[in-house]
Amino acid sequence: MTAGSEHASAFAFVSELAAEVSTGKVELPSFPDVAVRVRKVLADEHVSNEQIARVVGSEAGLAARVFTLANSAALNRSGRSVADLKTAVNRIGHNNVRTAAVSFAIAQLRKASELKHISKELEALWQEATTVAALAYAVASRTSVNADEAMLAGLLHNVGKIYILARAHKHPFFKEPETLQQLLRDWHANIGKAIVENWGFPEHIAEAIGEHENIERINDERDVTDVLTVAVMMAGFFGHETDLELNMQGVKSFWRLGLDNQKCVHVMRDCADEISALRTALGD
Repeated sequence: MTAGSEHASAFAFVSELAAEVSTGKVELPSFPDVAVRVRKVLADEHVSNEQIARVVGSEAGLAARVFTLANSAALNRSGRSVADLKTAVNRIGHNNVRTAAVSFAIAQLRKASELKHISKELEALWQEATTVAALAYAVASRTSVNADEAMLAGLLHNVGKIYILARAHKHPFFKEPETLQQLLRDWHANIGKAIVENWGFPEHIAEAIGEHENIERINDERDVTDVLTVAVMMAGFFGHETDLELNMQGVKSFWRLGLDNQKCVHVMRDCADEISALRTALGD
């Protein structure tokens, strides 16, 4: 492809994505109906745990994931396992039921035959998502931000990349790695925000997904977006934490959360078991 035709093709693709998002047509291939039903039932703020348990219990895979979360080391502080779904829902709370539904849905997506051609890319994105979600939970729980919401945002933060990859194979630039990577880099946050909005998640969760790469974002209070920004950066330095200090300079989210390099390294190293347990519970 010439540079001009490559640019035109990429522009046409972005326009196509924008049209889909604007009409609310953002359902991914093989996204299970139960995830949609969970979203709808949780939209009612007066819904009972028994009603939620009935919906969750209609899909054995989702129910298993809720139990795994409820009995994980991070969420089961008492050490007592639960075997009743209503009790499990009560223990983890509504946000974590959403998280369980998202992790189950994306796991199904990764197995979809129509996405077999990008299975390696989907696996890499899932590994990234679970790492960021677990780190976000660990950071939020230590900085007075809602940890359940932070974990949900972490799990969803790269859903825009999944959406782009799921459709890009129809376009000629799919075989042009540089163009595809630029599209992913430039558009995934905005696309992800629109998807999460259309799926009915809370506005501040969508905002976090859309703004987490804006390292100069101005905000008076620490929030989920700050946690997601920090968690994404920390995930990039997992295993070589000493390099984080230089890269965190100028990132306002660290300052708002009261995090210096020493505190970040503590979370990444000393909370490794907790993070590993959460990743496993999310379906890693």
